Amino acid sequence: MEAALTILALLLVAFVALGVYATVKAVGAAKRGVDRTITQARRTVEDTTLRAKSFGQAGVAGELAQLRLSLRTSMRATQDALHAGVAEDASLAESVDLFRRLSAHGLELDDELKRLEREPDRATVAGLLPKLRERTQRITHSAESLRWAARDRARRFADDDLDALNAQIDIEAGALRHWAVDEPSTQRSGADASAASPGRGPGTDWPEPAASADPSAGGSTADEAWSGPAREESPQAITAPDPRLRSTYSWQKSTRPETTN
Repeated sequence: MEAALTILALLLVAFVALGVYATVKAVGAAKRGVDRTITQARRTVEDTTLRAKSFGQAGVAGELAQLRLSLRTSMRATQDALHAGVAEDASLAESVDLFRRLSAHGLELDDELKRLEREPDRATVAGLLPKLRERTQRITHSAESLRWAARDRARRFADDDLDALNAQIDIEAGALRHWAVDEPSTQRSGADASAASPGRGPGTDWPEPAASADPSAGGSTADEAWSGPAREESPQAITAPDPRLRSTYSWQKSTRPETTN
């Protein structure tokens, strides 16, 4: 009894621990999902704001917004391309590491541009714009180089696979056409062989001759030539036995001679 209670207690503790673990994992996943959604929403709002500033404002503020927008767009596109390609091509892992190092410089530049947007001294900010523009172009150029290299590599692999597939399809199509061409010739050769065999061609199937009504015609030459298997010998006529040749026995009466009166 005590052993059963102990087992039940252990099972209860195990179920409780499993429930707690599952709850913690579910809460963590939900929290990560919420954080991801909030980050995505914040990023969308910020990009929309930057796009509005770059088109709606002129001068230093519009230039800074345009630099930030081009930087963020290029870095995000490169990140998506590399993360999508590394799942299929492990050789892009080094490119991902290089992009992480480039992202550190990009984030630093984005933070600097964001601070300069709130800078009241527009003259000083205008003097810094050439260097900021050059720095942004260097970072975006490096990001675009990685992105297009990854895309060109994926497209080259796709072209090679397509070429191999086209070659296999051409071989298979040629085999199918070869089969379709050989089949009529095989049928024609079979027809020619059947036509050349004796007794099967046209003009060689002779009909069985009709039986003659005259019994004496049974031994005719034409009948023997075309009637196929030989006929069975016709039965002989039955003749009455001669009474004079019949054997006599002792119990039989002798035949009286005929007398004429």
